[in-house]
Amino acid sequence: MLIGGEWVEAAAGERIEVITPIDRNQVIATVPRARDADADRAVDAARRAFPAWAELSFPERARTLLKAADLLEEATEELSQLTAVDTGNAIRTQARPESTMLIGAFRYFAGLAGEVKGVTLPTASDQLQYTRRQPLGVVAAILPWNSPLMIVAFKLPALLVAGNTAVVKAAEDAPLSVLRMAELISEVLPPGVLNVVTGYGAEIGEALVVHEDVDKVSFTGSTAVGAGVGAKAGGRLAHYSLELGGKSPCIVYPDSCTDEVVEQVLLATRFARQSQSCTTGSRLFLHEAIHDEFLDKLVQRVAQLRVGDPRDEESDIGCIINAKQWQRVQGYIEDGLAQQGAGVAYDGRGSLTADDPGFYHAPMILTGVENNWRIAREEIFGPVLSVIRWSDEDEVVRMANDSHYGLAAFVFCQDLGAALRTAHRIDSGWVQVNQGGGQQVGQSYGGMKQSGVGREFSLEGMLEGFTQVKQINVRL
Repeated sequence: MLIGGEWVEAAAGERIEVITPIDRNQVIATVPRARDADADRAVDAARRAFPAWAELSFPERARTLLKAADLLEEATEELSQLTAVDTGNAIRTQARPESTMLIGAFRYFAGLAGEVKGVTLPTASDQLQYTRRQPLGVVAAILPWNSPLMIVAFKLPALLVAGNTAVVKAAEDAPLSVLRMAELISEVLPPGVLNVVTGYGAEIGEALVVHEDVDKVSFTGSTAVGAGVGAKAGGRLAHYSLELGGKSPCIVYPDSCTDEVVEQVLLATRFARQSQSCTTGSRLFLHEAIHDEFLDKLVQRVAQLRVGDPRDEESDIGCIINAKQWQRVQGYIEDGLAQQGAGVAYDGRGSLTADDPGFYHAPMILTGVENNWRIAREEIFGPVLSVIRWSDEDEVVRMANDSHYGLAAFVFCQDLGAALRTAHRIDSGWVQVNQGGGQQVGQSYGGMKQSGVGREFSLEGMLEGFTQVKQINVRL
């Protein structure tokens, strides 16, 4: 682990095994199993590094982040290959885009360094009243296993450029790409500005959340775990932000039964990420006038996707992260098929060539789904798409919003007025119109309802999430 600029073992000397999703029998690494004592060491290192880092002029912090981006860019392919082995994400469709997004994020936030500024208020001539934006201090960034480099891109560059120091907790199932990232950029960061710890969420993650010297907890993960994180961090009046689960609606209007829209809906399903994405458009609402035709087009396109070794450039879909998650996905499928009226539009499991010893899972499309079924309400985090028929705009908006989640949504309609009217009515933090991908560095990212608290990955997210305002009044 990286603590205070040095590579160290856990205080107790324990280690945990990292198994690649490509081969359940292969341990590809071991990493330290950090506990409370290691949280103390990492937070102390970050606290000691904080004053000097916060006092740097903004051009100096910007130059440091740009140097970090250059180092990451030189290692793009190495990070991509490592991500494929670490997470099971296919290199062409997911792992390589993750690496490039990380580089772009460092450069983007380097350019925002000068925006951490206050305002001067108009006052009487004998008064000077102004505000300063100051960093929070030590930020604990807790990462998930599905897209580690992408999620660390949401958090690390923004918190650093604002003048904070970091303790990053890598996911126990996929820690390697984050450790390599830290190894690369630690060459240009002062010791202690970035610390990375490894181990189990219930141990080192919990220790960081409750640590009295952690000023902010930035967590990405499940809603169930995030609720506990928010309660514990908030209970000690620490700052926190939560990017949590989703059950995103994907609405197709009757004027959009085209091959182009099918391609965009395919992006929205996140099948190319094994649907291990919190923004997966997992509830596909098809208007009754085009339901069958559109579904036929989509099935034909999904059948062309190749499930295979994530290191293979020809693979569209890689692996589920581990055995527990693979079984969880299978359980949702069985539950869905057990419901009266459920049908199967596509089941790629029978034609799956990639199999043991990896955790491969082909896409599954279920039809006749009711919006109140478990598979339409709970986050599966696997390649299972629920298709729901609709006929009335008010009805589909009601169904789209009938969820405790509110992270993302997708609307496909050639009538731009109807499309925007629907987009404005959906309770989600991110709504895409006529596209299924399109995430940009600089867009505010976060959810409504039980999909989270706060925003990241943007100027607004950086200012609101990683700084605080101090008001200064001066009598002249």
